[in-house]
Amino acid sequence: MDSQRNILLIALALVSFLLFQKWQGAKNPVPQTVEQAQSSSTAPAPSLADELDPAPAQQASAKTITVTTDVLTLSIDTVGGDVITADLNKYSAELNSVDPFVLLKNEAGHQFIAQSGLVGPQGIDLSSGNRPVYQVNADNVVLADDQNELRIPMTYKANGLEYTKTFILQRGSYAVDVEYDVVNNSGNNATFGMYAHLRQNLMDDGGSITMPTYRGGAYSSEETRYKKYSFDDMQDRNLSVNLPDGQGWAAMIQHYFATAWIPRDEPGTNLYTRVIGNLGDIGVRMPNKTIANGDSAQFKATLWVGPKLQDQMAKVAPNLDLVVDYGWLWFIAKPLHTLLSFIQSFVGNWGLAIICLTFIVRGAMYPLTKAQYTSMAKMRMLQPKLQAMRERIGDDRQRMSQEMMELYKKEKVNPLGGCLPLVLQMPIFIALYWALMESVELRHSPFFGWITDLSAQDPYYILPLLMGASMFMIQKMSPTTVTDPMQQKIMTFMPVMFTFFFLFFPSGLVLYWLVSNIVTLIQQTLIYKSLEKKGLHTK
Repeated sequence: MDSQRNILLIALALVSFLLFQKWQGAKNPVPQTVEQAQSSSTAPAPSLADELDPAPAQQASAKTITVTTDVLTLSIDTVGGDVITADLNKYSAELNSVDPFVLLKNEAGHQFIAQSGLVGPQGIDLSSGNRPVYQVNADNVVLADDQNELRIPMTYKANGLEYTKTFILQRGSYAVDVEYDVVNNSGNNATFGMYAHLRQNLMDDGGSITMPTYRGGAYSSEETRYKKYSFDDMQDRNLSVNLPDGQGWAAMIQHYFATAWIPRDEPGTNLYTRVIGNLGDIGVRMPNKTIANGDSAQFKATLWVGPKLQDQMAKVAPNLDLVVDYGWLWFIAKPLHTLLSFIQSFVGNWGLAIICLTFIVRGAMYPLTKAQYTSMAKMRMLQPKLQAMRERIGDDRQRMSQEMMELYKKEKVNPLGGCLPLVLQMPIFIALYWALMESVELRHSPFFGWITDLSAQDPYYILPLLMGASMFMIQKMSPTTVTDPMQQKIMTFMPVMFTFFFLFFPSGLVLYWLVSNIVTLIQQTLIYKSLEKKGLHTK
């Protein structure tokens, strides 16, 4: 297989990959509702859909409090204690913008909030839609320079029960602990359990054929490490997954950012979804606890609200880092991202790190590349003998195949010798595509000059045009056995088609492909000179 046929196969593989990603996003099969087995000592949490009103009225807000750390600014509604806005202080809304990125919001056109409460026989988040109005000591709480932790208690009293809902935030952390401490002095037993869900307007998954990003639900359980559950899935069927050991989480994810509720030490927790009008909920319902008169109990969950930082997320909950979705080639993409991050820690620029990574990857593949071009050169030298064989044998395909294999064996030529580098190159390309697209570290990261954001397309299309030119040069330098005029025209058109596709790719990925082509040109020159010294003609 010669280099130009390799280019054709790469093009077909690339187009197939892009179409597959688009099809997968549109036709992702709906997961079946799952009821996992419960341990004998733990009763499953009841269904939240039976406890909350299917269409509750929006209770007017009493007031909101603002909580600010070095990385987060949260607005918490005193009605119910919901987190209704979340600004990410370290991430800008747009390139060169002074405004922070807003992850949670409570706007008319797009509501995305984190709710939590207590339900059950004596629950205070009632089915009528009424929710407690908490009392707070301050309306604005800021993490001081000498502080590493903020604790914001919110209190409510009713019917002899005292409730304290506490938000706990740490310096540098996007994980927010939410604790309920309940003291029962009512004279009777009190039974309730905690729920926590994320509510967002139902909307399209988003993305395009070259950037198939996902917005929607996801969850993790003891049997399923990571599973997307889209808004379409929520509308088709309510999710109900029980966690016998309490290990799992429910999340809403989008490009670069994620929000998730993680139950803490609550075996029998239920993961659920429900749809209310144009709003979708995904969350956790923890089992009821019965508190005797004079006793107290605590409920606890963690809210992750921030960027997809794999190292931090892995420490917050098992498998939470899997929201950085590398697709089916995760086992290649994740090491590539780790290596890329390691290189960047030394060079200080993600563009330079991509260039270094390219040299490392192509350097590791050099023995295969050399074998590829050697095989191509030998195949070219055999063309006169193969042509004579075709004229002598005629249309007897079986005999032609047998004699060709004997000739290859005699001349020590592997006709598939040019395929292996291609087989390895495409998975690496696809894995790197996902690694670059999913890496929040590359968001708004500059390279130099006009490339101010490696996660976005080249605004002037310079890199794609250079990439197309380099591919054309590779094509001209490569030996070919193609004689059919139609195939020759297709080969000539390949650089144009690739250039068109790469116009819309993230500039970081185009940079990788351009540098990879430059390395290929260098390797070709060195290999061809070596082959010519051995008497193998490459032209």
